[in-house]
Amino acid sequence: MTTDIDCVVLGAGVVGLAVAREMALAGREVLLVEAAETIGTGTSSRNSEVIHAGIYYPQNSLKAKLCVAGKQMLYEYCAARNIPHQRLGKLIVAATPEQSAQLGTIAQQARLNGVDDLYKISGAQARELEPALTCDAALVSPSTGIIDSHALMLSLQGDAESQGAQCVFHTRFSRGQIRDSGEFVLEFEGAEPMTLSANCLINATGLSAPSVARQLQGLPDAHVPQAYFCKGSYFTLSGRSPFSRLIYPMPDSAGLGIHLTLDLGGQAKFGPDTQWIDHEDYTLDPSRANAFYTAVRRFWPELPDGALNPGYTGMRPKIVDAASPAADFLISGPASHGIAGLVNLFGIESPGLTSCLALALSTRLALAQASHAA
Repeated sequence: MTTDIDCVVLGAGVVGLAVAREMALAGREVLLVEAAETIGTGTSSRNSEVIHAGIYYPQNSLKAKLCVAGKQMLYEYCAARNIPHQRLGKLIVAATPEQSAQLGTIAQQARLNGVDDLYKISGAQARELEPALTCDAALVSPSTGIIDSHALMLSLQGDAESQGAQCVFHTRFSRGQIRDSGEFVLEFEGAEPMTLSANCLINATGLSAPSVARQLQGLPDAHVPQAYFCKGSYFTLSGRSPFSRLIYPMPDSAGLGIHLTLDLGGQAKFGPDTQWIDHEDYTLDPSRANAFYTAVRRFWPELPDGALNPGYTGMRPKIVDAASPAADFLISGPASHGIAGLVNLFGIESPGLTSCLALALSTRLALAQASHAA
């Protein structure tokens, strides 16, 4: 039986766009389907826009491997496509001698992950680099950078479309089934509801990935993790930033702590904090600024009162709850669930932006390996 389309990619965030590009470059006929009105309206446009080095993640985890590989791929891609980015570097700051002792552990973890350019400096040396900074010691990460994520996504979309991929918006996946013949029959809602068949289905819907996977008849629930929502708020700084690099405190259990990042125009922002909630919600509570002042003044005591303005919020697509250790990326392909042509991408939180090109390559390889095994 012939199908309507070879490969359907659900979700036009940065990872879905990278996947669509990768599949189209491999010669597949690709349809990218997005429920929203345009690309990157969710997690992809509500983050710190940082190119991460790959420092903190457990050795041999997908996050570690794909962040380190993806960072290199992303810098090369940005240079080739003239996508705005800067390799600013960052300082991981220890506020106390006790925290300073932990910097060696972080550096060792980075080396295990293949990040070998970190080096430790004293508080005095850190102040020479960043005179407004107060800390006992710091680690310098030269390969950390920032990127214009929207320009990146537009470029990925352009690459995909130039290879024949089609992008459809305002179209929400409602349900599907896996036929005994191996094809996927997919139903979509929207202004023009449609049903189509495909040989290949890649679920890159971010926060919605578990709920989308549960609408696919024939995929056992055991292969779909529970979704959890961890909200992060950002506040922007009034006036000029006194910092020229990214400033990160010591990481905490849910993330990397309230850190200072810069955009390509030099505007400083702080965040994200951590707020576990039970549904997708992007409202920003201005009162959360109180905790930001306390956190930021640990490394920048001179932060003026009233200098923080409400910015925006983002959602981390977690697949474990607040009491559990952070989960790895989950590329759930045929090798795990046994369904040829299907890949679900679960828990693609940070460093998903940095890892997008490597995630896309891994997704294609997961399908190709399954095909060869069959």
